[in-house]
Amino acid sequence: MKHIILLQILFYISYAQVLTINSFEADFKQELTDEKGKVISYNGHISALKPNYALWKYTEPLNKDIYVSRTRVVIIEPEIEQVIIRNTYLDFDIFDLIKNATLLEKNIYKAHFGETDFKIVFSNSFIASIAYKDELDNSIKIFFTKQIQNKQISLDLFVPSIPDAYDIIRD
Repeated sequence: MKHIILLQILFYISYAQVLTINSFEADFKQELTDEKGKVISYNGHISALKPNYALWKYTEPLNKDIYVSRTRVVIIEPEIEQVIIRNTYLDFDIFDLIKNATLLEKNIYKAHFGETDFKIVFSNSFIASIAYKDELDNSIKIFFTKQIQNKQISLDLFVPSIPDAYDIIRD
């Protein structure tokens, strides 16, 4: 009986840590699988800060930086010297998504946003992976390593620096 109570206490402590994530940083591997089974892999680093800031720095197979805020997405593609700026209002908050996820089984949670279901896997109170299907019915799996949660991150990190010579496309 003592073991069961101890396990319950440990579960609630680890779940409380999940609920208090204010920032997240990690290396990632993203796998996109299309309807024919073809897999495309990307690698990079993510930094995210509550409430709606994220920087996805893709390093392989190409360099690309994606800056996300509640009101704008900026995609910088150095290899083609191009920037895409989309003004939008994103109601999506990864931290709220995680906070409102429901437990499916040990360390595996399900969350829903819009028309998309997300499967979120934790390991040692860290986000280990997120999986979902995109609007084109591709399966997306993102695996995280070297995770750091609740590290101080400056808002300056989420301000894109656009070289003057780049073409800017406003969408």
